[in-house]
Amino acid sequence: MNLNQISDKAGATKNRKRVGRGIGSGTGKTASRGVKGQKSRSGVSLVGFEGGQMPLFRRLPKRGFNNIFAKSYAAFNIGDLQKAIDNKKFDAKAKVSEASLREAGLLKGRYDGIRILARGELKAKLTIEAAGASKAAVQAVEKAGGKITIVEAKPAPKADAKSEDA
Repeated sequence: MNLNQISDKAGATKNRKRVGRGIGSGTGKTASRGVKGQKSRSGVSLVGFEGGQMPLFRRLPKRGFNNIFAKSYAAFNIGDLQKAIDNKKFDAKAKVSEASLREAGLLKGRYDGIRILARGELKAKLTIEAAGASKAAVQAVEKAGGKITIVEAKPAPKADAKSEDA
């Protein structure tokens, strides 16, 4: 059997009903929408409307909040770093940092830093610069002969920097 010979079983798919295509089709004129009124018009959405009763989503209390100051970290397991070294995507002698991981193609997207976690096994001696690391990850890196340095995110420059210099 070839890919070009694969097809659905008979009756597995059904053509959609083409409405509003003449009186002889049986679904012409009003296109099965009835006559007049809000629901016969296009662009109508009555999802959540309960006939005037207070809708469920408004009866329930609001929960939680979204912290606009929360930082987003990219998590890297030491096993992932070892695998990248084994696959020659990353040099074991180079310093592991956010910039070097981006350069190697291992990190994409916007993050406030990287965080090292302990899943996997590390054999290479690595020097790591990260925004955070778990205790187990620090122990595993030091056991392999490497070193982890925790770097703080640089604070944003002040808005009145010009007036302070003057």
